[in-house]
Parts: sequence; structure tokens; C-alpha cells
Amino acid sequence: MRHPKQALLMSLILVLLPVSGCLQSDTSVSENKEEKSTPGVFVTGFDGSPIDIPPLPLVFKFSDVGEDGAEPSIGVTSSGCIFFIAFEKVMRSCNHGESWEDVTGPLCAFQTNDPYGWVDPVTDRIFNVQMQGLETSWICWSDDDGQTWMGNPHDSGTTPINDHIKLATGPWTGSGYGIGGQFSQNFYDQAVYYCYNKLAGIFCFTSFDGGATFEAGGQLIGLATTNGGLHGAITSAPDGTVYVTPRVETPTVIVSKDNGLTWFERTMGEDVGTPYPRKNSEVATDSQSNAYHIWTGADEGVYLSTSKDSGESWVQTSIRISPNEVISTAFPQIDAGDPGRIAITYLGSENASELDKPNIDGEPWDGNAHYATTNVSYYLYVTYSLNALDPNPVFHTIRATIDPVQIGSICLNSGDCRDFGGSNRNLLDFNDLHIDREGRVYIAFADGCTDSCATSNNSTHEDSRSRRGILCYLSSGPSLYAEFGELSAFESE
Repeated sequence: MRHPKQALLMSLILVLLPVSGCLQSDTSVSENKEEKSTPGVFVTGFDGSPIDIPPLPLVFKFSDVGEDGAEPSIGVTSSGCIFFIAFEKVMRSCNHGESWEDVTGPLCAFQTNDPYGWVDPVTDRIFNVQMQGLETSWICWSDDDGQTWMGNPHDSGTTPINDHIKLATGPWTGSGYGIGGQFSQNFYDQAVYYCYNKLAGIFCFTSFDGGATFEAGGQLIGLATTNGGLHGAITSAPDGTVYVTPRVETPTVIVSKDNGLTWFERTMGEDVGTPYPRKNSEVATDSQSNAYHIWTGADEGVYLSTSKDSGESWVQTSIRISPNEVISTAFPQIDAGDPGRIAITYLGSENASELDKPNIDGEPWDGNAHYATTNVSYYLYVTYSLNALDPNPVFHTIRATIDPVQIGSICLNSGDCRDFGGSNRNLLDFNDLHIDREGRVYIAFADGCTDSCATSNNSTHEDSRSRRGILCYLSSGPSLYAEFGELSAFESE
């Protein structure tokens, strides 16, 4: 945000308050129950209700990347360099966000309608994918922390690309396109997947040569492709299972166990549903290939279903991740480390309950997200769980930003929508969250309320039209990999 030092200080205060009681009084928490609850810090159970457990010591730090950054992607190489990819820029920081530089390179340095970035967690290959027009995208990659780049175009054919180009990597399996399968050849260390939607539906391809070419794959015929086949990010588990999330009313995942040769789909979440139309759900997998699917439910909370058998079956009683106090949410993102250890981020509002609901709930939808009211405030929230697979999981949530990320509604339309006379499409479609090899959380988001909007007490929706790229990362707190225990702040901090 605009005040990273203030945000870090407040995060420290939020962590200390539940433990020490009021900082200006000797009254302990046990002596004064009314002071036990700290604004912006929540510990909840499977239904979003509070439980009496001390919060995790989560401290987050922020960094302004120096560029606009709606629809950002984030990744970290083994060297510790952070890559923030949005619009036509690849921004790199190798000093924990203290400074940033543009390392885009010439091949993919052009204006795009829909960028996407990915850092392979095994090989450190960095991908920058840029859509050029409606029929061609450029896939560029770097193997030296962004110093040099190579790339090739991918032609989608005569039917135009509609939106949502996505890329990810994962291990090869022993069947289908995988090593030992019918297309065996000299493979790159990782399978590379590239998906996009066209007017005809979702198309997914597999690359054998590290993303240079995509000759295997095609349309996911007969699968959930409602609303033009719009889909979310691609996720691959350690056992090679691949997940893609379509944009449909009933939460759904499309799954492949043979590196994309064949696909099947599974549904869940019928008990809580989801607002429709909406943005995509998200899947993460842990070190033992358990899968975690999150989405925004019909009551606008964030919900979770899990699978312990590589996507074959899913828990049908949905778990609410977000606290009940967070009334409205958008852009949920998730990553996982060891079994049960997950981190989720989303934009949320606690003051929407006092306002009128929008036309998304009954009247014809005009594209505005949730509470289309001038003074509703959305913040960045982060939720942790270290036992998400347990029968009674615990979720630790912190309101990470001090000032709002957005004032007024968030446009969830893939085209454009209007909020009281001005476009509120500034945040576009998604944010991003990934962990590094030590299990430290990194979040990329666009800040729609900057400068005077962030500092004034009278800011309105008309002041909240920015899209500044911001990095948020875990400065100190528990790693999502148990072996690393409690992570400490970097020395440079």
C-alpha cells in the first residue's frame, strides 16, 4: 500500500494485542474479556464463527513495484528474486522488495490485453505470456533470473481467443502424454501447460520442450464451458494431477491424470453455491498431492472443499474460510505447503452489511461486484490454516492492509461496468499468491485506492480508480512447510 512502514507496524500491533491485552493498560486479556477481540484479527472454525484460540504471529510487509499492476502474477526463484508480472512488464526484485527493475526483454515487451506469469518451482524457468491481438500469444521464458529471454508465438487458429491465457508446470506422469505414455520422447524436466478460452470453450495444451511449442492438446470437449469457457489458473500436484477451474455456477474442477491427454470433471459446493456470474475459483495442492479448492459462495464468503485422492472425490460439506464478519469477498487465491498448511488471500469488506445489496442478487446483473455502494471499503485479507485437513480446522485471518484497496464496488465483468458514473474495472480479474521453497507467502495485488484516496477520511468510489502493483509478503510467521518452522524477517528488513 502507500504506507508500507505503517502497514508493517500495524501488523505487529495486531499480532501483539491479542497476547498482551491493551498496550496502554496493565489489564490482561484474561481479566478483561471485552478487550480480547482485536479489530482485523480473527480466529475461526469451519463455519466462519470465532473460536477461543490465540492467533498465529503473522507479520506482513508491503512493497510498491513502481508500475500499474492489475491482474498480477507472482513467483520467486531459488535465488530469492521475486518476479511481479502484469500488463507488458516483468518487474524483478532481488532484495526482498526494497527496489524493482524492469527485466521484460524485447520479445514480449508489447502492450497486451491479458498477461500471465509463472515461475517453475523446480527448474526456476520464468514464463511471461502475452496475448497479442485475438489470435496469437507470445510465450517467453528465461532461465537466468530474467537476464535473457527466449520466446515463440502460439497461434490459436481462426476462432478468436476470448480471454484468460494461463500457464503452469508440473511433473510428468507414467501415462498419456507422460514419460512412458504413447508420446514418449526427450522431455523437458517439467510438463508445461497452456490454457486459454475461445468462443467455443476451454482449450488446453501440453508442451514437451519446456514451453517452446505446444503440439499436444485441444478443446476440452463436453466439459463445463459455460460463459464462453472462461477458466482460472492451472494447478499441478506433485503426483502429476492437473486441475483447471471453469467459471460456472456450481463449483467445479476439471482434472487430468495423464498430463492433459484426457480430462474429467468433479463438482462440489452445492450446499453453499456461488454468485453467478463471478470470477474463477482456485485450486492448490500440497506436498502430498492433497487438493484444496476455494471459491466465493452465494453469501459472498470464501469456501473450501478438499480432496485426498487426487481429485477423484471431494468433501461435499463446504467449509467457510473467511470470518463471518467479512461480508463480501472477491479474488480468492490459495497455495499450500505440507498437508493441511494453506494460505489464502482475498479482497474483503466488513462494512457492507449496513448497505443495500447489489443487483447481483435478484435483479439483472450489470457487472458490478457485490455491494455497489459508494462508501463500501475492500481490504486485503490473508487467512492461514495449519490443519485444514482436520475434522475441525482452524483458520487465522488478518486484515493485512491499513487503508482500503478499493472504495465502492469491484467490477467482476470481463468487459466493463459502471459504478455511479465512472468505470470501476480498474482491478480487472484476479490477484495472485504463491509460496517459495521455504514456505514463505508472497502476494501480488493491485491497489485501487492510493495517494489521497488512502490518506483522506472522506474518500469515495470516485477516488478509487488506481491499479498500482503491490507486493505483500510474510515477513515473519509460520512456514507452510513444517521443516522450516517459524520464519524470521530478512536481515535487510
